[in-house]
Amino acid sequence: MTNPFEIELETTLPAGPEQVWEAIATGPGIDSWFMGRNEVEPREGGAAAMDVGGRREEAVITAYEPGKRFASRTATAEDGRFMAFEYLIEGRDRASTVLRVVHSGMLGDDWQDEYDALRRGWPFHLHTLREYLTHFPGRTGTPVFAMAPSGGTPAREIRAALARGLSLPAQVAVGARAHAEPAGLPPLDGQVVWADDERIEVRTGDGIYTFHHFPGVVLMFHHLFGPDAGGAGPEAAWQQWLTGILA
Repeated sequence: MTNPFEIELETTLPAGPEQVWEAIATGPGIDSWFMGRNEVEPREGGAAAMDVGGRREEAVITAYEPGKRFASRTATAEDGRFMAFEYLIEGRDRASTVLRVVHSGMLGDDWQDEYDALRRGWPFHLHTLREYLTHFPGRTGTPVFAMAPSGGTPAREIRAALARGLSLPAQVAVGARAHAEPAGLPPLDGQVVWADDERIEVRTGDGIYTFHHFPGVVLMFHHLFGPDAGGAGPEAAWQQWLTGILA
């Protein structure tokens, strides 16, 4: 059985409408703050695709008005499930833009859990978008993804392992200084800019690093802006680091 849902949020961003458009309606822009590797065909009726850990999801662009409106919709599955996204941009002045996001569609039998996860996730994603536009304007990030199963390990133990790996106290708070040394990469030295029951986000001088844990798995969604961010090296190094701290 499917159930309809809709999540609507609004935020004011420290960037002009053109910068916000580049961030939400182009592949490199989305790579710099959202999830996975993204492709956008710049026209109404074009394709938008996201690849996260080898899993590819595709949608059709239903609205493409540069600087104003961008929307997409996935195909309807056999059970009636689909997702639709709409971004509405309103420039306030040269230095700020209001972005309204509407995420809607149909969810399946576990709709309540899915809806709760989506509702919790969007404020975090918009925070990351703000971090990107504030601290890395005009640059595009390389996405880095890593994943490790956590089995039946209690959430508090996983959280403690992540905190230790990042040289953070057990009670992680925004503003704390983080440090990690993944093999083969420069040390991570930065500041916690988001901390909730599921995520820790750290910003450094060359990247935004997200550590996301929930029952059964730990994920990383990093956005690297340094000169050596390309290639498979960072992804393999962070995968090794994640596997090591959970061992």
